[in-house]
Amino acid sequence: MDRLLPALEGLPPAYLVGGGVRDLMLATESPDLDIAVEADAHATARALAERLGGFVVEHDRFATAKVKAEGFAVDIAQTRTEHYPTPGALPVVAPATLAADLRRRDFTINAMAVALRGDDLGHLHDPYGGRRDLDGRTVRVLHDKSFLDDPTRLLRAVRYETRLGFHMDAHTERLARDAIEIGALKTLSGTRLRDALFLLLAEHEAPSALKRLHDLGADRGIHPELEFDATLAASAAIGAGEVGADRVLSALAALIVRDPHTLDPWLESLGLEREQRDAVRRAARDASALAEGLGAVELSPSGIYALLRGEPPEALALALALGVSPEPVLEWASRLRFIRLDITGDDLIGAGVEPGPALGRALSETLRAKLDGEIEGREEELRYALQVAR
Repeated sequence: MDRLLPALEGLPPAYLVGGGVRDLMLATESPDLDIAVEADAHATARALAERLGGFVVEHDRFATAKVKAEGFAVDIAQTRTEHYPTPGALPVVAPATLAADLRRRDFTINAMAVALRGDDLGHLHDPYGGRRDLDGRTVRVLHDKSFLDDPTRLLRAVRYETRLGFHMDAHTERLARDAIEIGALKTLSGTRLRDALFLLLAEHEAPSALKRLHDLGADRGIHPELEFDATLAASAAIGAGEVGADRVLSALAALIVRDPHTLDPWLESLGLEREQRDAVRRAARDASALAEGLGAVELSPSGIYALLRGEPPEALALALALGVSPEPVLEWASRLRFIRLDITGDDLIGAGVEPGPALGRALSETLRAKLDGEIEGREEELRYALQVAR
């Protein structure tokens, strides 16, 4: 603010809005600075960037911009109204006053603004009792159609409940349950649902959030075969840290492992990047078999390598969550997957081995022997491989 406030002097009225105000009043760090201006956001952002020695990234759809300068970034948006042409769709926006801008927001605790310039500097604009609800640790919608207009608010409400230790008031929870019951979550595009779900799964308190969503019926409201197992998702996220997997993708795989075949079209609808989708799909499909294979008999290092080679780390994280003994999985993740031969096919060809299946078998068998500690070093590898090939 020492840099921002002087730079705003002489520009149109500007206000700190949304989560930044909420977090400031809760005395917690806020990852975002959102500034609303009663003027053209792009022009204001360009003027602000020039004064701060930074640059602007402009976004046309909602007339917003991000100003980046050394040490910080701030989002600039024009105060606006919005309406939803159909339930679950992105809103159509139009310029408006600060009062109208606050009225369009999701919850009272996010519908506050602090003036950043002029005689109004430091004044809290709180027309809907956000400060009261912060004190009461309450998540409250501003109007009865809130969850129907934007069903991602259902997941957001639960995120705030679990992250902040708040609770929905009785009326808001009733609206949430009613919206789920009539299928509001099915009106969301897959990508909007994905974004909201990923934000929730990334939260430290994601297991509590999943449990709460299950209690509200949100999982079945998304898909009739979807069941949020909070304990399994939490275990998969922990396992992800052990094997270097993506914790959000591991948790997502845990949500569909119950019936991956039936839920595959839903997974496809989320619009994940191909690598993400394939990792989740394979993890949900393979984790149970991996757990069974690893638990059937005591495997040699080469047996562990053969079973786990090519599996995404998310499958290993989910296998750990399903209760497999961690030793072989961690042995693979920490050591076995990095083992390579010191020789190549060219070394064997140079020693007189003809290219063909025998060469491939020789390299494969030599790697097995190295994994199991039967040979060590380049000379032993070459001697062993030539013996196998011949």
